[in-house]
Amino acid sequence: MEKVERQHPVEQDPQIRRTNFDAVESNFTDEQASLEASRCLHCKNARCVKGCPVNIQIPDFIAAIKENDVDKAGDIIRQTSMLPSVCGRVCPQERQCEGNCILGIKDKPVAIGALERYVGDKTEAQTGEIKDNGIKVAIVGSGCAGITAAADLRKAGYDVTVFEALHKLGGVLRYGIPPFRLPRTVLDREIDGLKAIGVKFEKNVIVGKSITINQLKEDGFKAIFLCSGAGLPKMMNIPGENLNGVYSANEFLTRVNLMHANEESTPTPLKVGEKVAVIGGGNVAMDAARTAVRVGYKEVYIAYRRTEKELPARLEEIRHAKEEGVVFKFLHAPSEIIGEDGWVKAMKFDIMELGEPDASGRRRPVPTGKSDTVELDAVIVALGTGPNPIIQKSAQKEGLELETNNRGYIVVNEQTGETSIPGVYAGGDVAPTGESNAINAMGAGKRAAKAIDEYLKAICAK
Repeated sequence: MEKVERQHPVEQDPQIRRTNFDAVESNFTDEQASLEASRCLHCKNARCVKGCPVNIQIPDFIAAIKENDVDKAGDIIRQTSMLPSVCGRVCPQERQCEGNCILGIKDKPVAIGALERYVGDKTEAQTGEIKDNGIKVAIVGSGCAGITAAADLRKAGYDVTVFEALHKLGGVLRYGIPPFRLPRTVLDREIDGLKAIGVKFEKNVIVGKSITINQLKEDGFKAIFLCSGAGLPKMMNIPGENLNGVYSANEFLTRVNLMHANEESTPTPLKVGEKVAVIGGGNVAMDAARTAVRVGYKEVYIAYRRTEKELPARLEEIRHAKEEGVVFKFLHAPSEIIGEDGWVKAMKFDIMELGEPDASGRRRPVPTGKSDTVELDAVIVALGTGPNPIIQKSAQKEGLELETNNRGYIVVNEQTGETSIPGVYAGGDVAPTGESNAINAMGAGKRAAKAIDEYLKAICAK
């Protein structure tokens, strides 16, 4: 039997895609999906499933594709995930399902992410009959953790309302991930699927300001899941950081993705110069750099204090950034932002070398005594975010004993998401359990939904 090579979606030419926000990759054709599905070995003890934080039955949905029954494949995926089109595009499959694929030992792993995206885009959720129990549950935040928990709880019969602080739904999926990675039509379709099964959404509601935890309880919500994300940017704490032209990646991406700051007609325009440096090496740094290319910066740099080998971003995102003209400056650690008339003029970097491994297991960058100064018009800091403290501070004012750690994260039981307040759960980036990507946050949402269901059944039985 002739060997089937791993299939690849067709991509826009880099010189064209750097001028637009359209999806970089097309979906698999039916023929490609069938060929790729034929590569799956259908392992008895599937390592790919164990590598998936929400335990999608991967061999089963791929077998359905082989049988030319895409609707069945969609039903199998949606038993555990209501966001196949999203996850197929943004999850780090190379470190999870595909990273555990047995084929990957001697060959290229099955393109599980592309197959999931294919199925998600070609099928719709089958709602089935939901037996309403009339018990109200509040979800705070419409990101990955929130909409996953909402879906599971609604399917279990609960009256679920999701409260979103912004004027559009999706959380970080909308304001953080650019449309060339996650088209808005795809995100909207997935959210419409939740509305179709009866999940309610309330926008422009900041829990902790517009309404409090106690007020939610007074309104009849028997359980609350806090998943408001991590909106507090981590900065560098170096001279010049307060100059005009210095952005957190969170602000930069939100202004473009949510507020259309790159468009001429926007009420909140973005001042675009010639040269910009993005500080960091994760997926957010890649998103910021690739967005900077598209809004019109002529020279875009990514400065990272280690080498390319240590970059934490997805390999696909790194490749795409390079293809689109982003220049990487490795072993560059920022030491000072130089200004002129209140605006960024240049940035000074310390040149590093790698020393002994640190607590993360990666070799620690240490200064060489050399430096490099680069002329710039803007700096985008992509060094991560911390939890927004609004809910925590509000709970304190209400006299609620919501336990947080020394970094402001809400302390939870890692298995259930339970907080120190009975009936209140938390997960995703607001909790210190490391749900720093979409699929892991979804895993937190599923765990919390299961725990909330068990909690409510227990108190209703009394």
